[in-house]
Amino acid sequence: MVPLCHPVRVSRTWGKIARRNAAKVYCSMETPPSQSTIKVVIIGATKEIGRTAIVAVSKARGMELAGAIDSQHIGEDAGQISGMEEPLELPVLNDLTMVLGSIAQSRATGVVVDFSEPSTVYDNVKQAAAFGLSSIVYVPKIELETVTELSAFCEKASMGCLVAPTLSIGSVLLQQAAIQASFHYSNVEIVESRPNPLDLPSQDAIQIANNISDLGQIYNREDMDTSSPARGQVLGDDGVRVHSMVLPGLVSSTSINFSGPGEIYTLRHDVTNVQCLMPGLILAIRKVVRLKNLIYGLEKFL
Repeated sequence: MVPLCHPVRVSRTWGKIARRNAAKVYCSMETPPSQSTIKVVIIGATKEIGRTAIVAVSKARGMELAGAIDSQHIGEDAGQISGMEEPLELPVLNDLTMVLGSIAQSRATGVVVDFSEPSTVYDNVKQAAAFGLSSIVYVPKIELETVTELSAFCEKASMGCLVAPTLSIGSVLLQQAAIQASFHYSNVEIVESRPNPLDLPSQDAIQIANNISDLGQIYNREDMDTSSPARGQVLGDDGVRVHSMVLPGLVSSTSINFSGPGEIYTLRHDVTNVQCLMPGLILAIRKVVRLKNLIYGLEKFL
């Protein structure tokens, strides 16, 4: 076999050799093996987020869309329903067991991404684990009881699972910054805007309020007891108020406003479309295959 020689520049992190900072020649008898491809199955594939995930997974390095599961558009090409220029030659199916069985037979590393409904999450994760696949669950309104049951199951089965209240990296960073700021300010209010009047306060606002509560801080002492509706809704027992503005055409936005003597500190995150969830999803797929239990929150991977 003829050796293959490739010019490479050695990284600075490679000890003494790296300090020479010079081009080297790497010779091998064959091309280094590529990383194992992760087979991805998407449940809820015809929803807006499912279609967007199909495109993101198909374009991600080291991943392959292996299944598109839904009760709608059965038999149609997953690529075409997602607006891709070329079909993926992968039909939408309503048989999760068949898809999981095919992946298990190939002994490939697999991840099931669940965008379904709270009532089906437990069975989906259990079925994925039975075939040796990890799971990512992004299902709003999932009950805490379901998460607790899933945690116990995954621990016993030694299978990885991420339950994510959000897949937006920006949203997670906003929440982490709010926690840091909450130790330094005694007044805080959350202001959110949404194009639709559904589920307000939003899950983002509730999560932020929960995160900065129970940290030994009582906020807005001056008007904690006011009952004026114009002052917004108090979330929790620590005086965190949230104001929700709804107007068609607004982007989804969440602002956290802190104030102290002589200053106001504002944190803000805007969401323009569902694409904001894709970097977090791709990150989660790469990370969850290494887990042997359930974790809650994308921040555990950052």
